[in-house]
Amino acid sequence: MSIRVLARELYQAQQRLDALRQAVAAAPEGERRSLAAPLRAAEEEWRLLRRMLDGQKGTESPAGSGRTGPGSGGRRG
Repeated sequence: MSIRVLARELYQAQQRLDALRQAVAAAPEGERRSLAAPLRAAEEEWRLLRRMLDGQKGTESPAGSGRTGPGSGGRRG
């Protein structure tokens, strides 16, 4: 998945999470219990997407940067 797609998915997950948190805060006590499972699922989805996005950002290097890194097969200098 591209960074752009992951970022969009993360944004949408954040919106769903915010809406669920507001619903839990406004709900009567009995209804809060029924919203707990969807809230946990939304939180886990958000964390998963965040980790995926962080991983994508960490693995991409700017094109043409001239840098060599671990496993690049050579030294510069």
